[in-house]
Amino acid sequence: MKRPLKVVIVGTGFLARTRARCWRRVYGHGIELAVASRERGRAEAFAREHDLAGAHSIDEALGSPSITLVDLCVANRAHRELTERAAAAGKHVLCTKPLAAFWGQGLGEEPSAQSVLTTARATMLARAVEDAEAMLAACARAGVQLFYGENWVFAPAIRRAAELGAASGGTIRELRGWESHSGSHSPYSRDWRHTGGGALLRLGAHPVGAMLWLKRREGLRQRGEAVRAVSVMAELSGSANELESAGTCAIRFDDGTLGLAHGSDHMLGGMQSHLTVLASDHRFECALSPIDTLRAYAPRDGTFGTEPIMEKISGQSGWTTPIPDEDWSSGQQGLLQAVADSLASGAAPEADGALGLETVRVLYAAYASAAEGRRILLR
Repeated sequence: MKRPLKVVIVGTGFLARTRARCWRRVYGHGIELAVASRERGRAEAFAREHDLAGAHSIDEALGSPSITLVDLCVANRAHRELTERAAAAGKHVLCTKPLAAFWGQGLGEEPSAQSVLTTARATMLARAVEDAEAMLAACARAGVQLFYGENWVFAPAIRRAAELGAASGGTIRELRGWESHSGSHSPYSRDWRHTGGGALLRLGAHPVGAMLWLKRREGLRQRGEAVRAVSVMAELSGSANELESAGTCAIRFDDGTLGLAHGSDHMLGGMQSHLTVLASDHRFECALSPIDTLRAYAPRDGTFGTEPIMEKISGQSGWTTPIPDEDWSSGQQGLLQAVADSLASGAAPEADGALGLETVRVLYAAYASAAEGRRILLR
């Protein structure tokens, strides 16, 4: 009989609720699920709401010998601290995107929002990469896995495109990806001290991570080593010292491939998540959201009760495209299944800390590029 996989979700926000749903649907591993929060009362309320096995403070969860995996669904500024603590306690770590961020490291214990926002972007790049590298090193020292929570890598459309691309033998020449909606669920998203960036970081991290993953796979398959990003150029909305609501970066890879990634908070009418792959002998259009396998018409809002349509759609009237299973089509379900499978088999993660580190490097190089008005070389 297989031993159960004991997981603790750290955090009680929007992402934690998604994780609670998805962990329950992971098959083949007997998941035992608990929650932890800095405020134990919040953990207890979350556990009651989601019928979880246990509720803990963070200290209790990290000190429990029965916990196998810590699933970090917390503000970006807490990623390094909690990863290092979990690794030191012998726990595997799943960390949401971005793996690390600049939130004011080196500016004192409680830096002001303005002092963080006006920090030189080259300094931000150095500090964010330093934190990401420290997280990888902590997990390596402890002999535990660091999983990077990039769900796009596990979205069915992108998984199938990767399989077909490998079968074709062709080479990717250009990648275009974007995630756009009307703004974050989190109140922390409007403060650089918590997020480490605006729409490019929060949303653009998805297409950037997927592009890096696809080119890594292709390079390993075709030449025995990953194809890597070598330079970045970017433009952001707004003034130089404000949190951007939209951003675009151009990534050049060492084989000449061009990647264009965009994140925006300006899109009404629901979330749009899409990746285009242009290759030497094929093309893919990967639609994560919206998808039109189901179209619905309702003459008035509330026709379908409280049933959700898709993320960032609040009404039901008129024509809509309800997503049959958003956790599946977005890759959230596949991500957790892959984590559980990897821990059970001992196989290396597909979305690992190294992918998270490279994503951080690209995104903060994009911030430096936009601030300095030039291409930033990564290596």
